[in-house]
Amino acid sequence: MTALVVGAAPLRAARILAVILSGTLLLTLAAKIQIPFWPVPMTLHTLAVMALALAAGPRLAVATLLGYLAAGAAGFPVFSGTPERGLGLAYMAGPTGGYLAGYLIAAGLVGALAAGRGLLGRVAAMLAGLTVIYALGLAWLALFVPADRLLAVGLAPFLLGDLVKVGLAAAGASALPALRRAVAR
Repeated sequence: MTALVVGAAPLRAARILAVILSGTLLLTLAAKIQIPFWPVPMTLHTLAVMALALAAGPRLAVATLLGYLAAGAAGFPVFSGTPERGLGLAYMAGPTGGYLAGYLIAAGLVGALAAGRGLLGRVAAMLAGLTVIYALGLAWLALFVPADRLLAVGLAPFLLGDLVKVGLAAAGASALPALRRAVAR
């Protein structure tokens, strides 16, 4: 019996690492599926962030986003438009940097607010997460875009698509309890 208890910790750590690595891969794939816009491309990032937050909970979602951002900071081409638009910290300091920071905070916020909630609670949590993403994204983008164009290039083109992504994440959330139980073992 003792061997099973002692052996459970490495297995749980391996599962957590697998979730973080899988989530980082999901975020990378979501970044590569894009519609080119300037100065910020339209990607599936928001969908991936929301799905991770709902599926993994706040701690694992934040750990996954930290892993993803660390990979990007280290120069791996995980972001949209990389390597063409730059790599590493130089990319992160560009126009999309605020949105990337927003994803990190939104992952924790959505994961925490959505825990144990029904459909409407999860949607409300994701809308709060979107608010954070847009607030940080637009604040940072203001360094690169004139104030009179900020909403036209940093919010308007993305809002409807992001609301659809929230709907998709909410609809797909029915499989979450089984995933969480598998990770918690």
